[in-house]
Amino acid sequence: MVQPLASESLVNPAPVAPRDDTAEPAWLARPPQPISLEKPGCLDGLRFAVKDNIDVAGLPTTAACPAFAYLPTDHAVVVRRLLDAGASLLGKTNLDQFACGLNGTRSPYGAVPNAFNPAYVSGGSSSGSAYVVATGQVDFALGTDTAGSGRVPAGLNNIVGLKPSKGLISARGVVPAAQSVDCVSIFARSVAMAVKVLEAALGHDAQDPYSRALPLAARPLARNFRFGIPRPLSFFGDALAETAFAQAVARLEALGGTAVEIDYGPLAQAAAMLYDSALVAERYAAIRPFFDAHERDVMEPVRSIIAAGRGYSAADLYDAQTRLRALGQQAAALWEKMDLLLVPTAPTHYTIAQMQEDPVALNRNLGAYTNFVNLLDYAAISVPSSLRPDGLPFGITLVGPCGSDWQLAELGQRYHHATGLAQGATGEPLPEPQPIRGLHTGATVKVAVVGAHLSGMPLNSQLTERGATLVREARTAPDYRFFALPGTVPPKPGLLRVAPGQGAAIALEVWDMPVEHYGSFVAMIPAPLGIGTLELADGSSVQGFLCEAQALQGATDISDYGGWRAYIAALKAGAA
Repeated sequence: MVQPLASESLVNPAPVAPRDDTAEPAWLARPPQPISLEKPGCLDGLRFAVKDNIDVAGLPTTAACPAFAYLPTDHAVVVRRLLDAGASLLGKTNLDQFACGLNGTRSPYGAVPNAFNPAYVSGGSSSGSAYVVATGQVDFALGTDTAGSGRVPAGLNNIVGLKPSKGLISARGVVPAAQSVDCVSIFARSVAMAVKVLEAALGHDAQDPYSRALPLAARPLARNFRFGIPRPLSFFGDALAETAFAQAVARLEALGGTAVEIDYGPLAQAAAMLYDSALVAERYAAIRPFFDAHERDVMEPVRSIIAAGRGYSAADLYDAQTRLRALGQQAAALWEKMDLLLVPTAPTHYTIAQMQEDPVALNRNLGAYTNFVNLLDYAAISVPSSLRPDGLPFGITLVGPCGSDWQLAELGQRYHHATGLAQGATGEPLPEPQPIRGLHTGATVKVAVVGAHLSGMPLNSQLTERGATLVREARTAPDYRFFALPGTVPPKPGLLRVAPGQGAAIALEVWDMPVEHYGSFVAMIPAPLGIGTLELADGSSVQGFLCEAQALQGATDISDYGGWRAYIAALKAGAA
């Protein structure tokens, strides 16, 4: 089979002979032969490249393993959508073999260097895609992200890496790494460009088992947002990275954020499970027929990582999945304290020589703050933050709940433009910021919630998926009784207004919801609950949940707890 020049970070789309010892280095681009439908669209005139585990009709897909190569007859769904939108495809890019790595050195076609200093790693596994964007060879590129492959290369090369919510972009036509957590990711030199590509690429695909029609939050984060900072936080002895992160915290605070420390334990434990539990069996399952027949054609340490998946039973996998769900429940409680999480995209830089000397431990360090994101079903965007005194880039990642993609992009764009950095390694200034079209800034209605819709509670997603944002915590006037409704799933309370002097002040949250989504929210409220006007302790009024009086016969009066969170806490402690 004729191979593409996957040895280069950008590959000529016209099939050519395999490289020999005189071929160009792994990061150079050949003159492009664009693939385009030549029809106008939202991406008209833009050039892109794709990671070589994504199918392009007529070009070999190698996943950086020559023995694995095949010639697809159809484009991957995401490639077809971008071509339909008017973009021109220039070629395919090098990667860590089978998308297994975060450093960019695990390829038989050569290591892809950092765009700022070729002695350093580019990050992986989407190494070539990040490099060709950072150096201005294309306007954007596609990568994939399972453990951080769409973010680490962005952070190390001063570009944007948009890791969408799982299932938002179809992965049909992509060689899987771990199919249930894989995402197609987007590299660009500005957030506005990445968002433009996401708008063209997203959409449900019924033939992709992990695709989903996912509603996205449509309101920007509150201007006084809270961002979590992991504790403990390690930079593996890199003082320059530690200083750069402190500067990032200060910049995010200047944009209106309030830093809150969160326990990184549950997230770190979830991250470790990607490779140190039966979950690694999914990497083996992804290429099992090929791997069983051609194990020796897979390079180390990729071979050992994939082979480890053979040793687990189905029962082991169920145990691991249950453990992950338990960690997810612990992590969910962290979101009661924060609107998003701030982490260093990569906590340090390594040279190519250092990485090749200790490929497993140093690769693990690069993913210290990335591996948990897809496992726990979060969205994320990596944006440039600064250039360190040694000239190497430092990037940050904003992590949010599933469906927060537009919110993260809006804040990420404001942050990126506040840095004053140039685009990638091109030296060109950033273009003007653009509105995030998926966000709405029109008319809204304030609605108060008292129970299962509170932040971190089971039904809170009914608010966030409609673009509602938390405005403030408050209490009702002292004229209400509060009841635990029997037989409701999930458990729900009922709020009833009573005569003055006979009630109590009940804790609640006030949320701001776009008017266009308010009707669908109200339609979901089951009897005996409904929406009425609540009087707050400060004398103001707001729409909120009330309950029909006749439904409260036999219900438990929990007014003395002062709110639903206190009651639920008492239940867990066995005191209620």
